Amino acid sequence: MSGPATSSLSIEYAPNVIPFRPEPAEVKAAEQAVIGAALLDPAQVPALAAQLGDPSAFYHPAHETIWRTIVRMADGERPVDPVLLAGVLRAQGDLVRIGGPGYLHTCIAATPTAANGDYYAEVVRVAAERRRINSATSRLAHMAGDDQADLDDVRTAALAALADLASGETWLAPVPLGSHGTLPTFPTRALPGWVGTYVEAVAEFTQTPVDMAATMSLAALSTAAGGRVGVEIRPGWREQSNLYLVCAMPPASRKSDVFAFMTGPVYRVEDELRAESRARIIEAETAKETALAEVDALMAKARKNPDLDRAHLVAEISGARMVADEIVVPPSPRLTLSGDITPETVTHQLGVHRCLAALSPEGDLFDSIVGRYSSKPNLGVFLQAHKGERLQADRITREQPTVDKPALTIGVTPQPAVLQELGAAPGARDRGLLARFLYSLPPSNLGYRKIRTTPVPEPVATTYDVRLSGLLRTLTALDEPVVVKMTEAADLAIEKLQEKFEVQLRPDEPLAHIKDWAGKLVGHIARIAVLLHLADHVGGDWRAPVEAATVDRAAEIAEYYTAHTLAVFDLIAADPATEDAHALLQWLQRPKKDGSHRTHIKAHDAVASSRRFKKVADVEPALALLEQHGWLRTDQPSASGQRGRPQAATYRVHPALSTPAGTDPST
Repeated sequence: MSGPATSSLSIEYAPNVIPFRPEPAEVKAAEQAVIGAALLDPAQVPALAAQLGDPSAFYHPAHETIWRTIVRMADGERPVDPVLLAGVLRAQGDLVRIGGPGYLHTCIAATPTAANGDYYAEVVRVAAERRRINSATSRLAHMAGDDQADLDDVRTAALAALADLASGETWLAPVPLGSHGTLPTFPTRALPGWVGTYVEAVAEFTQTPVDMAATMSLAALSTAAGGRVGVEIRPGWREQSNLYLVCAMPPASRKSDVFAFMTGPVYRVEDELRAESRARIIEAETAKETALAEVDALMAKARKNPDLDRAHLVAEISGARMVADEIVVPPSPRLTLSGDITPETVTHQLGVHRCLAALSPEGDLFDSIVGRYSSKPNLGVFLQAHKGERLQADRITREQPTVDKPALTIGVTPQPAVLQELGAAPGARDRGLLARFLYSLPPSNLGYRKIRTTPVPEPVATTYDVRLSGLLRTLTALDEPVVVKMTEAADLAIEKLQEKFEVQLRPDEPLAHIKDWAGKLVGHIARIAVLLHLADHVGGDWRAPVEAATVDRAAEIAEYYTAHTLAVFDLIAADPATEDAHALLQWLQRPKKDGSHRTHIKAHDAVASSRRFKKVADVEPALALLEQHGWLRTDQPSASGQRGRPQAATYRVHPALSTPAGTDPST
């Protein structure tokens, strides 16, 4: 490589000579210059990426995050410039962490010339290589100096480390099972404008991820429409519009504040409906009490006068009782349930109101589901009320009829640990409860929050309140459920989604190990689509067919929930592949009979490792999971040009698994 063009960057370098180990300040300057060169001349990105190798070559985490994003944009043939890059970083939830959009311009300003991009990249690469060697030798020196360490373990680790260094291959630190990489941020652009604007304003004011406010906005829309409006995708296929939504956040995440902002209109309309119905209820109660009093008077008359014409008296009393029975006292209107409620009470209240929402900023509803008030979980009502299956409510009181088409909405923001308890509940996975939820697992903003923030603009808050309130009043006033149809183009969009996800359910595809959840994904998209449609047409012709563009927006939201659901199922270990992956990690960490460790394996080796696996198909989900978390790397066999069964892929094993055993390496 030729020397650099004239530059003020104060790092000495000569061709073919490894430079001295740069100090962090000089490394930072070189890393900024690589980023700046890529932004000034995006055509250099592929060459710079090849020269750097692994993005972990960057010393500063912010620079690694920026570089990974640049490479992904370039690989996707998207234009790269500071404005577009800032937008992608913001969507990923990383913009604040890297120093804001101004830091991208700082990198550009720190770049003397884009022509020296290859020089800056070489400085960064060499510095990373020296750090890697220094880290490995320091670790080995520490192990060798430990008198308690087994000599064979030290020797094995040393040989593995030297082989790793000799290969020049860099491994990132693997991600523990139950953890996950960066998850996408909720696509607020897919929401109706008046909803998305309010969501972003609430998130900014409360300094919380937009995911939480966005998820609760869907819960609010579902409260209005769930069970009252359905959608017909095509003849014979209908979906209700109620959703089960959960956004898991750690303590001190201002969940109650966001919950109050997003659900405030729901509770206000509920109170108004109760107040407006009070006179009607009192009138009906009075009329019924009067009719029953007349029945009591006739019964008393019959007891006091046994000589009266009994046939005539029985007919008179029966007529009075029928009049009393025909007087129906309407229940006080109810839209919501508290989170701290038993499944039996949910059944009873659905028997009275049919359409309800269980909303809570905490996870107390899940405590009830998993058996806080009983010896075992009671899942039945939550399974039936999602689908709208016929619900037997007469177990509570004989006066309660069987309920057709019950619809329960759930919108909760529990702590992640609550989800783990739910996943461990007997039957939660097997009976399909976990498959009915849309999960969000956003990162916490704790430690990155602004102290003084902009309040939600009054016009934005007023618009949200007025439109959501109008939707609630319009739909709760319906005498019978209404079905909205889809256009032919929307039906075709749904069909394409069905084809897409059907392939992804195959054994070697991304959704194979959450088939129960993914099998309901297209139905969830249809439900989200009708909610978006209703919100788009508040005050307008909301009975018009759902358009294909609305289905596309719903699919974008569903893609977000899919990524988060994969992380949640991993977190709660509800996925059998997670347990299998733990078993494989323990096997890989154990040395072979000769004391060495496995550096390469094939799928059939993994099958032979445990009786839990019967065939290669059984072990493939666990191998894929380990690869996603960085414990394995796949070497696809080269094509031989010969006919017959293709060669099996070889998996390279992370060197960390050659460290002394004793702990689960995945934790």
